[in-house]
Amino acid sequence: MTSLPYPGELAPARERLVLWLLALTQFTVIMDFMVMMPLSPQLMAAFSISPAQFSSAVSAYAWCAGLSGLLAATYIDRFDRKRMLLAVFLLFNLSNLACALAPNFHVLVLSRAFAGLTGGVLGAIGMAIIGDLIAPQRRGYATGIVMTSFSMAAILGVPLGVGLAARFGWQSPFYLLVVVSMAIWCLAAFVLPPLTAHLDRNGNGNAPPARALPELLALFRVPEHLRAFLLTFVTMLNAMLVIPFISPVLVGNLGVQPGDIMWIYLAGGIAAFFSSRFVGSWSDRAGRHKVFRIFVLLSVAPILAITHLPDVSPHWPLLALVCLFPFFMVAMNGRNVPLQALMTTVPDARRRGAFLSANAAVQQIGTGLGALLGGLWLHTDAAGHISGYGLNGWLAAGLSLFTWWWVGQVRAVPAAPALRSPA
Repeated sequence: MTSLPYPGELAPARERLVLWLLALTQFTVIMDFMVMMPLSPQLMAAFSISPAQFSSAVSAYAWCAGLSGLLAATYIDRFDRKRMLLAVFLLFNLSNLACALAPNFHVLVLSRAFAGLTGGVLGAIGMAIIGDLIAPQRRGYATGIVMTSFSMAAILGVPLGVGLAARFGWQSPFYLLVVVSMAIWCLAAFVLPPLTAHLDRNGNGNAPPARALPELLALFRVPEHLRAFLLTFVTMLNAMLVIPFISPVLVGNLGVQPGDIMWIYLAGGIAAFFSSRFVGSWSDRAGRHKVFRIFVLLSVAPILAITHLPDVSPHWPLLALVCLFPFFMVAMNGRNVPLQALMTTVPDARRRGAFLSANAAVQQIGTGLGALLGGLWLHTDAAGHISGYGLNGWLAAGLSLFTWWWVGQVRAVPAAPALRSPA
């Protein structure tokens, strides 16, 4: 007996086009977030701020992204996903223009907060579209394509942004994002079909606004949801204890020139790009829980290595760091691909968009808290040397091992029993 196609399924060529378009959209969001990390030495010098103050800019983005994700959970399933994607993406583009024009650090922090309010919703919309269009047994493959956006940002976006910043100033990557985002926005307006199947199926578009808050609270009363949210939170928390401070430590402790950071991120991004789709397909075959656990274990050694690099004399050769960073990037990205695919299988279809928005909010809260905590005990001496980074590594490794155990507790919400027709 031939199985019926998944509701909303597209023709293969159109499906690939939509998935790569979602990847390009996410590319701009991830580049916007990631480019702040290698720009940290220049921003710290330009605005005379400490690592802790710099982490506040990263946290501002994350806190606001978390807040917007929670708010989006009350309305994301009420509108055509295409229209919502285009509206939020346009506002996100305006936030990048505001960052580029920021005259001082306080305005930059406010602009980063605006970027978080908009960028924090785009990821949830993209994952909701995947959930609507792609059958569960193929979502690892689809997520792997969209998650190549992380690699593309590391391969192309961050190195190009860092190179432009070294030559033309720290504002130039944000101007670049404005141009690229508008081109992708125009492509999305032309390519994406109307995405209203969730409205037709569930009647969400006719739900009264008074139900919004009770439905949001109801998301957090489902045990399966809470277990998934905790997994997302801890995974992001342990990653952000390490990632925002890699560039300042490489520059301040290991003598890497700010312009050379691009080669390190380029090497890591290339490795992650070629691994993402393989990890996605592998998680479909072997199981998302198993693949997530494998990459969690593989991530512990690179985390500890990155956070415990000794300050040797004269300095670490750039080639050694270029060879080390891909292991870190592949392992961290390898955790995220099966994790995101797993999240699409947890809620029932009626609540998928709301759940993924709330999950995106939890992810951003973990991001903000990790960046904030990670900067609290770092200290910079008069020579620019940063101390305390090793503690971040031990905490991140310990929390990673917790997620290895906890992922076994994450399961899909049981399907509601079908009602019997009266005899």
